Amino acid sequence: MADGGGDGAMPDPTVRNLLEQESLKWVFVGGKGGVGKTTCSSILSILLASARQSVLVISTDPAHNLSDAFQQRFTKFPTLVRGFNNLYAMEIDPKVENDDFANEGMEGFLSELTNAIPGVDEAMSFAEMLKLVQTMDYSVVVFDTAPTGHTLRLLQFPATLEKGLEKMMALKNKFGGLLNQATRLFGLGDELNEDAMLGRLEGMKDVIEQVNRQFKDPDLTTFVCVCIPEFLSLYETERLVQELAKFEIDAHNIIINQVLFDEEAVESKLLKARIKMQQKYIDQFHMLYDDFNITKLPLLPEEVCGVQALQNFSRHFLTPYKAALKRGTVEEVEQRVSLLKSALQEAESELDRLRKGKQVA
Repeated sequence: MADGGGDGAMPDPTVRNLLEQESLKWVFVGGKGGVGKTTCSSILSILLASARQSVLVISTDPAHNLSDAFQQRFTKFPTLVRGFNNLYAMEIDPKVENDDFANEGMEGFLSELTNAIPGVDEAMSFAEMLKLVQTMDYSVVVFDTAPTGHTLRLLQFPATLEKGLEKMMALKNKFGGLLNQATRLFGLGDELNEDAMLGRLEGMKDVIEQVNRQFKDPDLTTFVCVCIPEFLSLYETERLVQELAKFEIDAHNIIINQVLFDEEAVESKLLKARIKMQQKYIDQFHMLYDDFNITKLPLLPEEVCGVQALQNFSRHFLTPYKAALKRGTVEEVEQRVSLLKSALQEAESELDRLRKGKQVA
């Protein structure tokens, strides 16, 4: 679990623990849709690139926002991110692609199999991707995952492939050599041979089981939960943390994104209400996850797009954000008076213009 930095001390509210854990090989970033997972996974990969020899960030979200975050086109093959010499990115679709298979016969059979066992297509695609990643020697791999439901399915892939193998074995036992005879009769060759297909699934299962063992090792793998300070996001994070515990996957970092800080000198009832609501959920996060490293990120007036913007925003991952203005200080009251005077002058100028316009009419 997270290092609290001493007895009774609160865990460090940053992601420095991830950068300092040199044994880390797999970092998953996940959470509810629309909370900023891609921005967070992009920044984590940038920070890791400054501490590790080589980093690969992979998007398994069909929406593929990684290209938008870095403002660079990525494909299903690792591509060097512009401005770096050790950071690579790739985007994969969590479904079986047609060119993954030897011929139409094999594809057709596997299509039938995927229909019979929900999720086996994603499992096989994930296995293919892991095979590719394992042939490359990256120091650490960051996964920008799809929304929570898809991520939980990804963790169930070994069990899904197990079902696929059981179904294959049942078909083999039921029909004996009938399938082999049919393939030879129609001249389809050995690609659709039952043993070849069984071997294919077995190979994928071996890869996934090997990686799954690594996923359950807290020295090698961790899961970073990204959320926003609202009820549904809190609920989704709680569900995710419980599921991760069930799958024995380590999680000790939570990033709370889009936090409003009370630093605007202008008084706003709406802003005050939102800040109060957010604070209620932030307090609940701290109560539920008192042994987690909880990092709060500010809501910005603009999007975080492009390498420069990502690097600028990354400082909030390493140093807790502090509001620029503190309520009740001389400086804050002076700024508020100055803004009110400025607003009064603008209102008086507008009133003069309206009066002059009315006189002309």
